[in-house]
Amino acid sequence: MLRFGTAGLRGPLRDGPDGMNPDTVSRATAGLVDWLRSRCLGGGAIVVGRDARHGSAEFAIATAEIFAAAGFPVTLLPGPLPTPVVAFAVRELGAVAGVQITASHNPATDNGYKVYLDGGSQLIAPADTEIERCIEAVTEPIARTPVTPAADDLVRSYIDRVARLPELIGGPGARSDIRIVLTPLHGVGGDTAVAALTAAGFQHVHVVGAQFAPDADFPTVAFPNPEEPGATDLLLTTATRIGADLAIALDPDADRCAIGIPDGDGGWRMLRGDETGVLLGDYVLRTAPPDALVATTIVSSRLLSKLAAARGARYAETLTGFKWLARAGDGLVYAYEEAIGHCVDPAAVRDKDGISAAVLAADLVARLKAAGRTLADELDDYAIEFGLHATDQVSLRLPDPAAAADVVNRLRAAPPAEIAGEPVEYTDLLQMRGRMRTDALIFEGAGVRIVVRPSGTEPKLKCYLEVVEPVTDRAVLPATRTAAGQRIAELRAFCRGL
Repeated sequence: MLRFGTAGLRGPLRDGPDGMNPDTVSRATAGLVDWLRSRCLGGGAIVVGRDARHGSAEFAIATAEIFAAAGFPVTLLPGPLPTPVVAFAVRELGAVAGVQITASHNPATDNGYKVYLDGGSQLIAPADTEIERCIEAVTEPIARTPVTPAADDLVRSYIDRVARLPELIGGPGARSDIRIVLTPLHGVGGDTAVAALTAAGFQHVHVVGAQFAPDADFPTVAFPNPEEPGATDLLLTTATRIGADLAIALDPDADRCAIGIPDGDGGWRMLRGDETGVLLGDYVLRTAPPDALVATTIVSSRLLSKLAAARGARYAETLTGFKWLARAGDGLVYAYEEAIGHCVDPAAVRDKDGISAAVLAADLVARLKAAGRTLADELDDYAIEFGLHATDQVSLRLPDPAAAADVVNRLRAAPPAEIAGEPVEYTDLLQMRGRMRTDALIFEGAGVRIVVRPSGTEPKLKCYLEVVEPVTDRAVLPATRTAAGQRIAELRAFCRGL
């Protein structure tokens, strides 16, 4: 049977217990019902939402009707909506759980069942294995009671909250008109994102028409992930054509956001998640309370830790995934992961949220433009203040998950003393205790860092690279970027030879 991985179930649409189908969804819901009852949460409010993938409407209705038959008051959201709306609704309603039917940025042949617990955070161990045992104990029949979809009040409340972020975080200040181009990559974020941006005062929002309407087949992209090569080609072409100030790409369920900016040579480039992460983190910290907390993961850049110290903020580091980042600690005001996930408003959405990140990025660009500056200028300033931090990722597809684990075990048994000519120290996170224990290795030297781990969802080995180069002044930045690029290439070659 499918197992609970990142916050729930995810897998191919096919018959049988190892696929996403009505029986799998029904049994998962019945198991979740029994688990909630075992926690004395029976009869609590439930939120159910969905994206526009194949099977999502059927799965969402089944989920809502099984909860209703079990005596839980159910809010079934109206139509296909972004995943952050469910996370928001769980907190807004004080619900005991929420379910979003989505496979995020997976291929068109997949679907999933994402679970939020009270407070709107993703579930973590031991809840996942406890729910699995409840699912295994389910016996037929599973009762269902019809549920009428809710009105769009919660959607409007979510948009209103997101639209207020420039006021809540940015505060007063001049803001220039900017031209924005946006693509939801055939997902469900388009209408909600445009509504939120417009409500926040951005009147020149253009969209990539060929990718705007939800389409479960994702016809214009080979893989519906903004990080994949070619996925944002139409976005950047449109940005060039209309003379945009900012390009925004959401993944299909709109919980992740990628940002594109002019490259200064008449073209455009997409920012890496680490670049957007420090830009938004610094912006949030400008008006955050004293001793606020920012967080990122072990595979992200170290730049946020340096920035937090310089801004008088606290910093936390977690394992990958927002199920950990959302629980980083009290006073959390911002969290991000390098895979373009950003939580800019944890008081309202305790998860990554591509739409709120897009609105805050637009606000930052508009304020910088009023001051005659750009996001590229900000990144240059960070390089001068903290050193140039260049990051990259190498993802090696292997025959099966066991092959990826074998590579990590081989490195664990004989760790290299140097990488790309640089002496490195080695940390094995499998030897850690508590929440930081995971199957990953960290190699660090003077200005270089590599994290190696097997993927938790795919037969891949993932390597996260970072190089830090000192910068004396703005004049040496081009040469420093070239040097950093050469060192990254050496780290990349090491990883591809594993």
